[in-house]
Amino acid sequence: MLLRVSPSPVVFSSCKRGLLNVTAFLRLNSIPVLYPKRALAGTTRKMTDLTAKTFTLNTGATIPAIGLGTWQSSPSDVAKAVEYALRIGYRHIDGAFEYGNEKEVGLGIRNSGVPRSEIFVTTKLGNSWHKRVEEGITTSLRDLGLDYVDLYLIHWPSSQKPENPGEVYDDWDYVDTWAEMQKLPESGRVKAIGVSNFGITHLERLLNAPSTKVVPAVNQIELHPCCPSPKLVEYCKKKGIHCSGYSPLGGSPESPVHKSKVVVEMSKKYGKSVPQILLAWGVQSGWSVLPKSVSEERIRGNFEGLKGWRLEDDDVRRLGAEVKERFKNCGDKWLPHRVFFGDDE
Repeated sequence: MLLRVSPSPVVFSSCKRGLLNVTAFLRLNSIPVLYPKRALAGTTRKMTDLTAKTFTLNTGATIPAIGLGTWQSSPSDVAKAVEYALRIGYRHIDGAFEYGNEKEVGLGIRNSGVPRSEIFVTTKLGNSWHKRVEEGITTSLRDLGLDYVDLYLIHWPSSQKPENPGEVYDDWDYVDTWAEMQKLPESGRVKAIGVSNFGITHLERLLNAPSTKVVPAVNQIELHPCCPSPKLVEYCKKKGIHCSGYSPLGGSPESPVHKSKVVVEMSKKYGKSVPQILLAWGVQSGWSVLPKSVSEERIRGNFEGLKGWRLEDDDVRRLGAEVKERFKNCGDKWLPHRVFFGDDE
């Protein structure tokens, strides 16, 4: 016996213990059920909506898979960009003290009308603030106009002197900074703490330090097919550290990722723009992505262009394995010492 059921709920009263819907009755009697395609359509749309995806951090909190980056966004543009992004559905805003635009980012958050409780806000401790963690978070919260941030990161593993940023401290480094960072969640002003631009070398030393009691919730690093950092991503995964990818679109018009043969092939196959392919690849690879833009058209395309489809698993693998060109948008030459050691490949 084979029955086809309607997607609308239908009930009947032949069961002595009360009303059962048709599907439940058929299952109880081991009768195979065929569902019409349209009954599953809604489920399919939900499963492929990458804009609604979140990742669970080691704190138990969730971080939205897609966020708006604000690096190099001028104060005159970023407030409107943040406001627009939140109005169309973004729920993750990534900032930093060093970006010099926290006041405007906060203004955009307030002007959006989106409740603060629905927004995941990240900011970062500047390199010259490593000995002043308490002052650093207080300053950022004041500039943002917020009572708390969802994630506070050490921006770089580089503890530089405020009076001379070209020099690092002799008696202090990121391990000491992390010891101070660990105190912040107790105040309620910081929900989770993490790091940024940390390689395996830094993380190994940090996690093995006697003073380390808290594993970073996030490591924000540059991630795109020309900078995939597979060893570092896998290391973080094993340690329970979520990776968040900045410069997910390659970071620069000069990046070879835009012309990579396999990326262009995927763009044609799915009928999606190269940025949309790159963002889908990042999210489906397991990390949150932070595309930066102040253009309403691009902000919308980077978000709404990810609805209703997904890359096939084999194409996710190919983008990570077959793009051979290498390009790092954000290097360490501007720092007083090296922080990238090539241990991420």
